[in-house]
Amino acid sequence: MIVVTDVHKRYQTDHGLGPWVLKGVNLTIPRNVNVGLVGGNGAGKSTLLRIMGGVDQPNKGSVQRTCRVSWPMGYGGGLQGSLSGRQNAKFVCRIHGHTSHADLQDRLQYIQDFAQLGESFDEPVKTYSSGMKSRLQFALSLAIEFDVYISDEVTAAGDAAFTKKAAAAFKGLANKAGLIMVSHGEGTLKQFCQSGIWLNKGQAHWFENIDDALVAYKESLPQ
Repeated sequence: MIVVTDVHKRYQTDHGLGPWVLKGVNLTIPRNVNVGLVGGNGAGKSTLLRIMGGVDQPNKGSVQRTCRVSWPMGYGGGLQGSLSGRQNAKFVCRIHGHTSHADLQDRLQYIQDFAQLGESFDEPVKTYSSGMKSRLQFALSLAIEFDVYISDEVTAAGDAAFTKKAAAAFKGLANKAGLIMVSHGEGTLKQFCQSGIWLNKGQAHWFENIDDALVAYKESLPQ
């Protein structure tokens, strides 16, 4: 379960503090429920995902996690640029408790195969394109067992073959863990999510059915 309590978030800009992106968000997301976040550009979808995934912090409020929550899949941060993809992957696996030689090698092979980085897997991450970093992070997320996986438009990353592979991986995750995702593709949200969160004017609105969340979002758009 993830409990979001009175979360406020805004960012520092060149002109001082920017407007509030999130203004008092309260949510309780049960385990093993697949949830889609919907809302217009700038509504705070990615911000809320990063806060729930622990890679960003609110200015006010708190997030309580009573389960293992992934970082946002495809998130390009958190990689050490001077280390290779393999070295980064080895480090992440070890800090998540995968330390035995056989287990570690199996996971590294899985990450290498899934990310499709070829010889670049042993090159410094600072030489990677943004797409390569995203694929590495996505493969890393899949290689570690979480109770809830967080995804920000990751199924649209990469070429058609990788997109197909990512979609298949998501189907596998849906059978064993919860999923919280952002996607601008309505079909993707309907395919993977049962429930929905509509973000509007800094507030979050929970819907048991993703279709109802999509309707609320569409009705809020200017005619």
